[in-house]
Amino acid sequence: MTDSPSKDTSEAPVGRRTVLIATGATAAALAVGAAAPTTPTAPAGDDAAPAAAAVCTLTKEMTEGPYYLDGQLVRADVTEGKAGAPLKLALTVVDDDTCATIPGALVEIWHCDALGEYSGFVGNNGHSEPDDGTFLRGGVLTNASGVANITTIYPGWYRGRCVHIHVKVHTGVTLTSDGSFTGGRELHTGQLFFNETITVAMAKVSPYSTNKVTRTTLAQDSIYDDAGASSGLLTLTALGSTASAGYTGTLTLGVETS
Repeated sequence: MTDSPSKDTSEAPVGRRTVLIATGATAAALAVGAAAPTTPTAPAGDDAAPAAAAVCTLTKEMTEGPYYLDGQLVRADVTEGKAGAPLKLALTVVDDDTCATIPGALVEIWHCDALGEYSGFVGNNGHSEPDDGTFLRGGVLTNASGVANITTIYPGWYRGRCVHIHVKVHTGVTLTSDGSFTGGRELHTGQLFFNETITVAMAKVSPYSTNKVTRTTLAQDSIYDDAGASSGLLTLTALGSTASAGYTGTLTLGVETS
């Protein structure tokens, strides 16, 4: 695995509307300020909430990218047996004007597997594997505390982009009998990013070590602008003593509701 200075212009930022990104769970404690650095910390449980120390910063929306598929499944676990280090996401949705949490918002994610392949588009990163169009895609409604808990794996990488996860936030959706959703209002489209030191360690363990595509770092990426949480940089908390044990990833997304 080597780093690359390559840039992927296909996913350049397109949105001008700003959204609030915060790294805390207690909305009442939120205060405008600079984002704190992301570092590995002690193990946390499956239902981990964002850290209590809250910081609010404004950021622009990120591009949806070329790999979004409509009709994603509403489910808490999107792995579908994909190999990789566990990643337990706890994403809190708040109103950007009041910092009040928003229960019942649908938070959906999609990202590539350890080899850099997206479901529905397998082969774009040079690998051949089964493709049913649904692995590592889906989302859940936020709970009474405004938190969406989603189980996935640490993403791999593909040519021209750093490691990342795409995310959308909707309100007012209707759940359908086939396990998906319809309707509602899309409030945010963004991307989640990962601490570079942790990604370097992850790239040394299987199955990530078998991904021989040249990796683009955070600093070389065409989307991430080195602004920490304001660009969607997750706070990562180790689930064990090795990278392969996985991480929790927390972030608070503030959205415009009016």
